[in-house]
Parts: sequence; structure tokens; C-alpha cells
Amino acid sequence: FRPKSVETRQTYEVILSFIQEALGDQPRDVLMGAADEVLVCLKNDKLKDRERKKESEELLGPLAEERFAVLVNLGKKITDFGHETKAVANDSVLDETHGVNVQFEDSEEEEDDDVYGEVKEDDDEALEEGGEEARGDHAIHAQNLTGGDQVGDRKEKKILSPYDIGAHWLQRELNKYYNDPMEAQQKSVDVLQILETAKDDRESENKLVLLLGFEKFDFIKIINKNRMMVLYCTKLASAQSDKEKEKIRAEMSADPVLKRILAQLDNEIEAMDGIEDGDDNMGGSRPRRVNTEAMEVDNDKSGQVPGHREYIDLESLIFTSGSHFNSNKKCHLPDGSTRQMKKGYDEIHVPALKPKPFAPDETLVPIANLPGYAQPAFDGFKNLNRIQSKLFKTAMESDENLLLCAPTGAGKTNVALLTMLREVGKNTNSDGTINGDAFKIIYVAPMRSLVTEMTQNFGKRLEAYGLKVGELTGDHQLTREQIMETQLIVCTPEKWDVITRRGGERSYTQLVRLIIFDEIHLLHDDRGPVLEALVARTLRNAETTGDLVRLVGLSATLPNYEDVAAFLRVDLKTGLYFFDNSFRPVPLAQQYIGITGRL
Repeated sequence: FRPKSVETRQTYEVILSFIQEALGDQPRDVLMGAADEVLVCLKNDKLKDRERKKESEELLGPLAEERFAVLVNLGKKITDFGHETKAVANDSVLDETHGVNVQFEDSEEEEDDDVYGEVKEDDDEALEEGGEEARGDHAIHAQNLTGGDQVGDRKEKKILSPYDIGAHWLQRELNKYYNDPMEAQQKSVDVLQILETAKDDRESENKLVLLLGFEKFDFIKIINKNRMMVLYCTKLASAQSDKEKEKIRAEMSADPVLKRILAQLDNEIEAMDGIEDGDDNMGGSRPRRVNTEAMEVDNDKSGQVPGHREYIDLESLIFTSGSHFNSNKKCHLPDGSTRQMKKGYDEIHVPALKPKPFAPDETLVPIANLPGYAQPAFDGFKNLNRIQSKLFKTAMESDENLLLCAPTGAGKTNVALLTMLREVGKNTNSDGTINGDAFKIIYVAPMRSLVTEMTQNFGKRLEAYGLKVGELTGDHQLTREQIMETQLIVCTPEKWDVITRRGGERSYTQLVRLIIFDEIHLLHDDRGPVLEALVARTLRNAETTGDLVRLVGLSATLPNYEDVAAFLRVDLKTGLYFFDNSFRPVPLAQQYIGITGRL
């Protein structure tokens, strides 16, 4: 099933999120397959509600009545299901003249990767809060800098501010949906009761849908996303006495999130970009003031900064070619290549590149020249290879970001190990012991098999230091306590994305001092947005908290390595290293066979 409109596409994404909550960590194609089966069940007019619920539970597991009601309402919003059946049937007719369009399948390991990862936790509430960003609106609203009325009938995203919420704000909003003012007033009372008593966002959303109806789901999302803001701002504005008001203010001051809302209401906006979660209780940092004049907003703009907003249709910007895109229109074979044309196929032979001669001042770094604490990790080695020797000083004697582009087998893993040993050295006590509670290192690898391999490799190499290496994938979970005890976490991008999206996980994410991205060239792939989010979130946190986090990118040879280096904030003069195939320790000859005959 492929949604045909923006509305059904958004509803379909909500259904996928619903199914993910039921099935857990599954690839997107599995979720989409389950969604198709559920929609077939819901759209079958011959089935009764009881039978629909039974078949849905066979697919998704036990469903409470509230959850099933939400699922049924979501199914009703899908109005174009089954319309493409005829088109698919026509496409299935093969053209005998021109043959069949062959589509290469993705590797099984990539298909098996965590597209929607979850981390096993002691409580489910943290997971729901962490997933808010993933389940957010599928539209980005950008500032229209050119001015003028270019917005047209495009939708604007409602940005809710504490300034907007008064004693009767909720009732006024509900008056837009209910003609009877008394009914709207009673609904507002019921909504506030749900917001106050719900255990988590999921329960709140389910109860609000049952109370208000699914046709008001956009309004419900706004309320649920700003649940505590709506509840406490309404309570504060509705307080009948100063004593009651002070009691509410004291309750808000005890909570870091509510404290920020209270500060905004008092026109004392704190720049939370520089405040860590624990600073409010510990008094560890001084809140910075923001110029309130620059933050003034027009009440007619619903709390938004004046100016037009422009709706960006992300679907129209999708790069359909993905990693198969080739910008080179002409292919020039290297010198020495030969091409043999035979019946039905061509053979192309590309000889191995000759290793480049050593520069006059180029030498291999002996392991004995490494700092004493770093030598146990290279037990059995005599020297670093050419690439590792070139990066030795930058990796071991500085904390700047790195991007290494080198062929397979060139020793990129050992360069990553050198940067890890840099962190070990910075946290080594005078008596030689390592303070393992002071730092964490994250190694992000794209595939589960690679994560397992790297975990075993680094586990052996770092065994002499007493450091714990943990694997975090869909097959291997880590509890919060295990993560706290682990110094090196090897994980998939989706797993680390889930962790860093949660504000409550700062107890250990703030200890991260080094993040290594293996196969960073996957930025130009379907999973690239996850890597982009990880890098952007890390850079943002480093800027706001002042905690330095070193980023190291490892990649195969890239044509646009300077662009990737700029994205990782790498100094192009001192932190960017690019090596072609002439630096392979084992030269690689290549042979290609191109089929010219018709199958």
C-alpha cells in the first residue's frame, strides 16, 4: 500500500508507529507488511468488530479496547486503500519485447538493521518520552525571508507558548469544535482531568481520542505534546487565591521542565541551551538571561515570532537515486586497463595500482614510540602502517575532529583505536589506574554483524585496561545500569539515536567524549538521515553544554570527502585525510564482466 495524499500518508505513519509499539524492534518493511495486513482486516466489510479485533490481535498481540478503538479510527482515515490494485495488476504484465526490469535487492544484513531501534529499559515511560521526536510532525516549517503573501492555503504548524495559555484557553479552543458552550466547558474539565491523571503520553493520547474523537487528532497532538504546559499554566491562571497560586508555583519550581515554563511566564527566560538537567538542583551553573525585547511576540500570532511560514513538502525533495546515483556521465578506465569484447559479454581488466613511494621524511612509527599506556593495545605489532603513521600525531596528541577516507583493509580500525587510547590516557590516574567512570566512547557501525565483530575485536584489544565493551543492537540489549558500567558502546545508528533523543538519559550521554562513525559514507543512503541527526544533535549539545565531544569519521574512498568533512566540523588542513587505492596494504586487481546479450 502506498498512500496517495498528504493526509493518508500522515495517518499511515501514525499506523506504523502504532504497530511498532506493538511489535517492538522490527525493520520498516516488516512494519509496512503488518500495516497492510491490518488494513485488509479493518477494510473487510464482511467482518464484525469482534472478528476484526481478533484478527488484529493475531497480528499485533493483545489490544485493549481503547487501543483497538484508536486503530479502527486510524483505519477509517485511510481512504485510498486498495485503489492501486488495478495499477499493480497492469504493471505485472511482462513486456516480452523489452524483457523484464531487474531490481537488485538490498543485502540481508542491511535489511536486518535497526530502522526503528529501541533500547531495553526498566520502565516503558522513558521509551514513550524518547519516541516523541520520532513520532512528531512530518513537516518542517521554515521562515519565508522574502516576505509577501507566498504561503497561500498551506498549513501552519501551531507552536504553543506558555503566554498563550490562560484560564479559559482550552475552553476557547474547544469552542471551535463544539457549538454548545456548556459542552465545550465540560470537555475542557475532562481534558484537564486526563492530563493530570494519565501515567504517560500514550495513555493520555488514547483517552483524549476516546473523549474528543479522532477527527480532532491534530488538536489532540498539540495538547498531548504540551501536556504539562497546558495543565499547569491553566491551573496557575485559574488559581483563586495567592496561597493556591504560590502552592502551584512551588510545585512547578521543583520540576526542571516546569521551572523553565514558570520562568517564561515571569519574563525571566532562561537559556536552557547552557543548563544541564542536574544544574537546577545542584546550582552548578548560572542561568543566562535572554534579551526579552528580542523575544516579544504578537498575541495575534499565537506566540510565534512575526513573519510568514512556508510549508516544505519533503516528499518532493526525496533523492530517489539514493546510493546508486552516479554523477559521472563518462567513465574513464585507469591506465593499463584492457577491454576484451566477446560474444554476449565484455571483460574489463583493471590492474592493481602500484604503491606510492615513501616521501623523504615519511617513516613508520614503531610501537615502542607510543605512550606506555597505549602499547598493550598493539601487542604483537612492530610498527604502525603508512596510514596509521600519518595520522598518529593527530589521533593521539590532539582532540580535533577527524575524517579518514581509505580503502578497505587499510587499517582504519587501528586509527579508531588510537583515538580511543587518547581518551584512556586523558583519564589515567597518577598511579596508572584508569578512571572508567569519567568517560564513555561510542562506536557507531551500520550493521549488526559489524557491531558484533567490532565488539569482539575491541574487547580483546582493551582487555588489558579493564575497560568494558558493550554491544547494543536489536539482538543484544543493554539495561541502563549496564550502559553506566560500560566504557565503550558499539551500536547501530538507530540505537544511539533512540538513546540521545531522550532527555532523561543525560546521566550517561553527558559522559560521552568520543563518537566514531564507521562507514560514514552511508550519509548518502536511506539511513543517512539518522547519521545526520546524530551528528547534528552531538554538535548542538557540545555547543550548549560546553562539553567537548570528538567526532571521528571512517569511510571508504569518497569523491566529495571535503563536503563530509565540513559536515563533521573537521579542519580541512589538519583533520582531513584521504588515501586512494595505492595505499592498500594488499594491492587489488579488478575484473568486470558486462553482459551484452539479451537474457
